[in-house]
Amino acid sequence: MIRLLWAIIAAVFSGFRSQGGLMIENMALRQQLSTVLQKRRPRIGLVDRGFWVVLRRVWARWSDAVVIVKPETVIGWHRSGFSLYWRWLSKRGRSPGRAPVGREVRDLVRRMARENRWGAPRIHGELLKLGFMVSERTVSRYMRSHGRSPERRQSWLTFLRNHREVIVAMDFFTVPTATFRVLYVWFAIRHSRREIVHWSVTESPTSSWVVQQLREVFPFDDASGRSRYLVCDRDTIFSAAVVTAIASMGLEPTRTSYQSPWQNGVAERFVGMVRRDLLDHVIVLRSGSPARRCIRRRQSHQAA
Repeated sequence: MIRLLWAIIAAVFSGFRSQGGLMIENMALRQQLSTVLQKRRPRIGLVDRGFWVVLRRVWARWSDAVVIVKPETVIGWHRSGFSLYWRWLSKRGRSPGRAPVGREVRDLVRRMARENRWGAPRIHGELLKLGFMVSERTVSRYMRSHGRSPERRQSWLTFLRNHREVIVAMDFFTVPTATFRVLYVWFAIRHSRREIVHWSVTESPTSSWVVQQLREVFPFDDASGRSRYLVCDRDTIFSAAVVTAIASMGLEPTRTSYQSPWQNGVAERFVGMVRRDLLDHVIVLRSGSPARRCIRRRQSHQAA
């Protein structure tokens, strides 16, 4: 009886829907009946997965018509395809990678870290003096097993606590699109109120592009004294040109340690919020809509 009542209610409300919506819903139901439910052993093929991924972008009420899978499964299909596509690109016509670092250099890095308690920048500089041409990132990779000094950890926490009102952090996060492209979202956030002061999206980030974003963030901040420190990680895009531009704006560039996302926790928590509340539920088609709407919603809540 209850099912019959719900069927009558659904039939009544269907009369108020648009003709296009009803056609799309019928097409979605027919697709499930013809390709899956009529088979003796239903299997979801690549065509079926592609159909639902595309339908997710063109129809807002797609989850009401899907019966064979959960909406989260469609998002998982897109992520699996994205991973396979970029794995194929990385293997196609590419060299196997850099030559491995010799055991002598690895043992020397670990010995310097153990006996002198030096960080990766200092050890990298000493290795260059000895004629070993390795990158600073490689040095940090072989120092992971030695852990962090408790004194340095406490000093960083004290820095964040004492200068919270004048710290701004910046970072990137990536967004895969429906066509397997990658969008890079750059943002700057204040530690005091966790306020997003500026953000932008691009497909090809460069150091000069980051410098231009910083000019838009801090046109008059050096005169007001509202910001003093700019925290960023050691990504290669935050190059010496970016550091020089930050210093010219009256700010003090402050880099986090390698493999230490907790040191930029305010920015990392914002990225986690965007992924949990938005990117885990949608498939982005282009650089326009979902991420921009989410960040604008966050900014309007902060203003309120």
